[in-house]
Amino acid sequence: MKYNEKLSNVAVLGAAGKMGSGIVLLTAVEMANNCFAEGKSTDEVSLHAIDVSAPALGGLMKYLRSQILKNAEKMTVQLRKWYATNPKLIENEDVINQYVNDVLSVVKPTTRIEAAYDAQLVFEAVSENPEVKVKLFSNINQNNPYNPWFLSNTSSIPINELDEKAGLNGNIIGFHFYNPPAVQKLMEIIPSKNTNQELFDFAEKLAENLKKTIVFSNDVAGFIGNGFFMRDIIHAVSEVQKLSNQMSFTEALYVVDKVSRDFLVRPMGIFQLSDYVGIDVCLFIMKVMDERFPGETLQSQALSGFMKLGIKGGQFADGSQKDGIFKYTKGQITEIFDLEVKQYIDIKPVAESGDKFIGDMPPSWQPWKNIIKIRSREETLKQYFNGLKNMDTKGAKLAVSYAQKAGEIGKKLVNDGVAHSTEDVNTVMTTGFFHAYGPVNNYL
Repeated sequence: MKYNEKLSNVAVLGAAGKMGSGIVLLTAVEMANNCFAEGKSTDEVSLHAIDVSAPALGGLMKYLRSQILKNAEKMTVQLRKWYATNPKLIENEDVINQYVNDVLSVVKPTTRIEAAYDAQLVFEAVSENPEVKVKLFSNINQNNPYNPWFLSNTSSIPINELDEKAGLNGNIIGFHFYNPPAVQKLMEIIPSKNTNQELFDFAEKLAENLKKTIVFSNDVAGFIGNGFFMRDIIHAVSEVQKLSNQMSFTEALYVVDKVSRDFLVRPMGIFQLSDYVGIDVCLFIMKVMDERFPGETLQSQALSGFMKLGIKGGQFADGSQKDGIFKYTKGQITEIFDLEVKQYIDIKPVAESGDKFIGDMPPSWQPWKNIIKIRSREETLKQYFNGLKNMDTKGAKLAVSYAQKAGEIGKKLVNDGVAHSTEDVNTVMTTGFFHAYGPVNNYL
């Protein structure tokens, strides 16, 4: 079936969630633009935005309008070509508003799963729960006469397992967007051993048309991104536990988070990133992976301890950060949760003692936001890490050890047959996680 034909009737499951809303936006724009390019009306295509929450779907439509408007304002030259035959559209504002309305007309918000029964293509962005996904896939597949293709946004569950349990006969592929989908350039595509070749080709073309950087992962739990991230968290927690012999657990958390952010030149510390993703999400991914790697322990008692006390992190609907291990005020860390007293405490005294333990930063250090502005940063990073490994401070030693462990994790993903190459691992971490450099390098 032709590319545009598959995009004529689409469903998105979990459409009003933080991932689903971005998928709806990107797909609706692609569907509408294809119509305009072929001289067709957008009335000929439908995107069923399916979610259990009607109020959330209302919020989705507001989000879509604002984002489509932003996009339209950047493409007035193209819009004028598409609407050249419409004499009523004179001013740029008229053309832009018409485009926004036309794209929005593609989206049909609904709480009814039955809307997917006519879809030829189904995107799935529901909770990271195998049972929920399998139930939805099976239901739709059994009631849909068009033999639909499924594109799952799962970030950890093997595609082959979903395929076999839902009886999809190879009509499923992992199509993992990174958060937020409308901004993030990385697309992790995960075919199973049975994935339909036509579906594979379609998924690759769609990702290319969405202007994504594509990395193909083998069908192993956690794939490349979370295969690295979860092991990175577990290593960080182990470092915290070691440091807890010399300082409080809270101070140790601060130290490791700061070292992983500042000394390793990352956009976020490892525990701040855990908050961003959601501790509950991290634990669920670890559970999926732990059950599928019998020779490796992929669990975190520390994160489970936070979770039991209701400390989950995550994001609000507007993308702002929820409180997790850290408390955030206007996006800035102001407090840290103390497991001993079971409440948040001021970060300042913790930071003072933690910084004293860490010691000075390397003289050549630059913050992440400066480093990423350097197009050819290889030599800058080599000099930085060379200086770091020659320092005798506790912070520098911890950073060198941490960076070496990150390299080992990256190589393990290749050796375990998850990633095709260390280059793919590095691409996922630099593109999907915005790291300034890949974990597998020659800096140390």
